[in-house]
Amino acid sequence: MTDAAITRDAGPARRDPDGLVAALFLSFLATAGIFYVNIMPALVSGLISGLGFSQREAGFVGSANLYGAAFGALTIVLLIARIEWRRTCYALLATLVTVDALSMAVHAPGVMIPLRAAHGFIGGMLVGVAFAVIARTKSPDRVFGVLLFVQFGLGGLGVMALPRLAALYGTGVLFLALIAFSVVTLAMLPFLGAYPPRSPAARAAMGGASASAGKFVLALLAIFLFQASNMGLFAYILELGASAGLPREFISTAVGAATWVGIAGCLLVIAIATRHGRTLPLAIGLVVTLLGIWVLHFAGNRVVFVVANCATGITWSLVMPYLLGLASAFDRAGRAAALGGFASKMGLASGPLLGALVPTGEQFALLINLSCVGIALCALAALIPARALDKHSAA
Repeated sequence: MTDAAITRDAGPARRDPDGLVAALFLSFLATAGIFYVNIMPALVSGLISGLGFSQREAGFVGSANLYGAAFGALTIVLLIARIEWRRTCYALLATLVTVDALSMAVHAPGVMIPLRAAHGFIGGMLVGVAFAVIARTKSPDRVFGVLLFVQFGLGGLGVMALPRLAALYGTGVLFLALIAFSVVTLAMLPFLGAYPPRSPAARAAMGGASASAGKFVLALLAIFLFQASNMGLFAYILELGASAGLPREFISTAVGAATWVGIAGCLLVIAIATRHGRTLPLAIGLVVTLLGIWVLHFAGNRVVFVVANCATGITWSLVMPYLLGLASAFDRAGRAAALGGFASKMGLASGPLLGALVPTGEQFALLINLSCVGIALCALAALIPARALDKHSAA
């Protein structure tokens, strides 16, 4: 069969490799390796209640997954130019299914922690490949917007449904959910286009790798700071609300609702992409994030707590696609996007770690202030390369 016939018969994702269906399939591919992040509260709770892990042991399992993913994403940067991405994804997805199946039989923290670290490493490689492929699309920012839509939407559904299922059928349900997600992604993989590495007119978006190297580092720093500042506070948001005197039932409902409301941010990215550049949406999103975090000083007020969580939920899913798209613009072969994935995961893993080192109790004000400082530094780091890229695109 000819390539044309394959493309004609393979479905909408291959017929239009830059269309919405293709973006959805690529989003599943980029989510499969780290879907456990989106259901992390359910996973940690299931390990504690179902397998008798201590809170510390369950936390180590989550951290092992995340740090493994970060270094998996870093490793793929060295390999992406020499591998055939589709075959690699088949192998990585199959391995993820195997490791998740093995995890169902493990009940000891000493075995679970290294096993999930290995899972994280494999998943991080998969995400790195997916990010590299997304960088080769016509509008990476738009695809990253769809990615955040998938993660927020399915993550919210998972957090609501999986704890109840785990209570009925055991902790294995959590790993079955991860297996099911990988299997669905495997079924989507054949329908994606070829996405060969692009050969841009210049090696980087601003006329030469040496001229743009500093700005690319700033883009990576912005991704790290944004993720660390948000996750460092979000990981303790339940405790923060409780320390402010709010009922836990109210806190859980408010945070869950904010996750779904947050989808609005990535829908905006999908709708407008980079038609107005990246500088303006990044500036607006980061200012709102800063204000949303700062008003948590007054979290004892229910309206303030709800509005702050909804606002930061929206901006989280708005800013991240633009930051990832910003990094992708420096190298359409995909290496820069994979490094962006590494910076993102290091931020997600390091934020809660930093938060754990900050005295809490009645001192959540310090954690809020540190997050505000992180977002302010992120804005400084992000807007310099964003403005330069916008000028280059307009030239």
